[in-house]
Amino acid sequence: MYQQITLIGNLGRDPEMRYTPTGVAVTSFTLAVNRRWTGQDGQQQDKTTWFRVTAWRKLAETASQYLTKGSKVLVIGTVEEPQAYIDREGQPRASLEVTAQDIRFLSTRGEGMESHSGHTGAAAAEGGPAMSDEDIPF
Repeated sequence: MYQQITLIGNLGRDPEMRYTPTGVAVTSFTLAVNRRWTGQDGQQQDKTTWFRVTAWRKLAETASQYLTKGSKVLVIGTVEEPQAYIDREGQPRASLEVTAQDIRFLSTRGEGMESHSGHTGAAAAEGGPAMSDEDIPF
């Protein structure tokens, strides 16, 4: 069996990096994916779906270093088992969890992302280097 999800969205907050007890880097961030369509009444409709993205090892370190709140990225990964919870209004919800296999910068300089070491979001958006980690254990 094989499954893969591709998302394009904006970070909802700065990434949070931590280390497992064995020293493996792991970075998490929320990603807002917006969808816009025209309804039957001719009115524009918008819907935002939030994903919690987790990156491991080198990919985690790179994401933590280069991404900031508002950065536009493309994430390719696998969907984990959704986690059910009740929101503040008492409504049932599910947390959509994605383990990233690849993250590509889509922001251009000044669009929620700073330039570091000559690597900019614009370079990645034009087919430049992508963050990738072949060592994800699964």
